[in-house]
Amino acid sequence: MADSAYFTLLDHEGVLAVRGADAAKFLQGQLTCNLNYLDAHLSSLGARCTPKGRMLSSFRIVPVADGYLLAMARELIEAQQAELHKYAVFSKSKPTDESAAWVRFGLAGGNAALSELGIELGEQADAVASSGELLAVRLGDGRAELWAPHAESERLLAVLGKHLRQAPLNDWLLAQVRAGVGQVFGATRELFIPQMINLQALGGVSFKKGCYTGQEIVARMQYLGKLKRRLYRLRLVGAALPAVGSELFSPVHGSSVGEVVLAAQADEDIELLAVLQEDAVNDGRIHLGSNEGPALALLDLPYQLDADKEIQR
Repeated sequence: MADSAYFTLLDHEGVLAVRGADAAKFLQGQLTCNLNYLDAHLSSLGARCTPKGRMLSSFRIVPVADGYLLAMARELIEAQQAELHKYAVFSKSKPTDESAAWVRFGLAGGNAALSELGIELGEQADAVASSGELLAVRLGDGRAELWAPHAESERLLAVLGKHLRQAPLNDWLLAQVRAGVGQVFGATRELFIPQMINLQALGGVSFKKGCYTGQEIVARMQYLGKLKRRLYRLRLVGAALPAVGSELFSPVHGSSVGEVVLAAQADEDIELLAVLQEDAVNDGRIHLGSNEGPALALLDLPYQLDADKEIQR
């Protein structure tokens, strides 16, 4: 059922707003994505890093009239707001937790529902369309997100319910796993640099924008480094759903060779994204929890990594 048309409530994520006259200039020095590329019709994935290039958060960023909205794992909002506030006091911008002000739905096969709401959303990845205070965002695999003021919740549920079945969040997360889109949660905060979750392959890192926190490390890895840990998609059979951050093991090493980034139930099996060491992947023997734990099998990602193309953003 995960591949059929549906909608689901995206209540695992919150919304951090950064508004004000200097919001673009301020965030340009904080985030991996290039805000100069964004406008009322285009959004982006992105991340915020430590000076050592480790991701503090990853998000979907959408421009609005007086600033930007960033959707990220709900447990990251408070810390990101506090950290950004320390720097925003020197500019005309203000970060605010607007999670309670917004409701967000994930839609698969939802074009008819969007049309009824007056939104004609393009098919290109990252496209944004609006109708009044409603926003819709196209994802790379064709799914869409619908963002709206919380007061619109009941009306939207009625409209969406006419066109689509309501599905559990697991269906949405499974589609995200199959799209190969990793993200940062509380358990994986500061574990990965952006390239470890392939964020640069999904348009979430710009190598032409200039300085931002962590930029030197991220750029050096792209141009000079050899990345030894990267995102992979895997299948797990005969085990319970692993938590984000669960460790993976291989006989190649006596210690952990990676961590679960995102996991979802897929009928009787589990599909997941994990950051893994390259030599363990080449060996092929990957296990959950210990070298004696359940075995995982590698699956393909739906995109190719192309360093030459990635540096053009």
